[in-house]
Amino acid sequence: MLQTTLIYKLFPLLLTAVLMCSICPAQFTVRFEIYNYPTAHGNDSMFIAGNFNGWNPGVSNFSFVKNKEGKLIAEIKSVEPGLMQFKVTRGSWLTVEAAANGSPISNRTVRINSDTTVQLNIAAWTDDFPGRPPVSTRSKNVFVTDTAFFIPQLNRKRRIWVYLPDDYVFTKKNYPVTYMHDGQNLFDAVTSSFGEWGVDEMMDSIRPRMQGIIVGIDHGGNQRLTEYNPYNSRFGKGEGDAYVDFLVQTLKPYIDRTYRTKTGKESTAIAGSSMGGLISLYAVLKYPEVFGAAGIFSPAFWIAHEINNKIDSIKHINNALYFVCGELESDDMVQQMKTVYQKIKQKGNKRMLYRQVPEGKHQEIFWRTEMPGFYQWLFYNQTR
Repeated sequence: MLQTTLIYKLFPLLLTAVLMCSICPAQFTVRFEIYNYPTAHGNDSMFIAGNFNGWNPGVSNFSFVKNKEGKLIAEIKSVEPGLMQFKVTRGSWLTVEAAANGSPISNRTVRINSDTTVQLNIAAWTDDFPGRPPVSTRSKNVFVTDTAFFIPQLNRKRRIWVYLPDDYVFTKKNYPVTYMHDGQNLFDAVTSSFGEWGVDEMMDSIRPRMQGIIVGIDHGGNQRLTEYNPYNSRFGKGEGDAYVDFLVQTLKPYIDRTYRTKTGKESTAIAGSSMGGLISLYAVLKYPEVFGAAGIFSPAFWIAHEINNKIDSIKHINNALYFVCGELESDDMVQQMKTVYQKIKQKGNKRMLYRQVPEGKHQEIFWRTEMPGFYQWLFYNQTR
């Protein structure tokens, strides 16, 4: 009788535990094994980089180590089911793996639905094929305003690019300004690891009445995952607050003093992809009176779920917001972006565009394709 009574008392707890387990997503371990690679760099450290770590090419937690059998192994634990994209590097995107002839390879892809072992053959490294000296692709309208612009909020220095409209030197007009992250990838193939956005070529080709100034801020390499994140994560203490403060308190005043700009929020936008998309939305939420619009490309909301709490805490969000991502980026990219979009829409924001591209992948060529649509939308929202 005592045992029966005990079972009845424990039954609700047991049932709750079973139900909780049934609704929790399964998590798996993914093991990467390199069985062949160019021996010329056998002593170099190697890393796995992908959509699970913000595509950071040199995070120590994602390095390969040799096991007792001499195999190079990297393990990622607690991986949720879904599409995993990745590449192998030797610590930077200048030393990323390549095809045997040195040409770039597409992102490696594997679908995770159980514990998985992935065997890898590294055919070559990009830096083993220097070829002819790189040719700059930036247009005559792109300038480096400072190679080491000081960021007092972070005690760092960073290169700053500026695109000026074709007619800038011939007129006395003032122009709207768009601030963009990952400056290395915006204008020049020489500084971009995977191809540039072609922002300068796009701006050179648009109608004169749509012309504006583009400011590009270089990312900080391995600091990118913390510098573009306002929240703490497994990659370190979030520095996004300080970075956004830098944009508003230091960089924008400098740009407004140095160039003929329209300084109001209705003429000031911010845009970026992945981590840059995350920090662009955060910048608008923190400084809605400064940034009137944002281009949020493939936002890395996976690393900062707290952004949802930030949105919930704000009564009205009326800034113009352009959301775009691809369905081939990851299994949860679309849903995470849609959740954020719907949260803001529920606050009555009618100045948003949501774009979900079936063939879109997490790479520069996708964002380059989407940039003209964003800028045309931006011009409409800045002039209405």
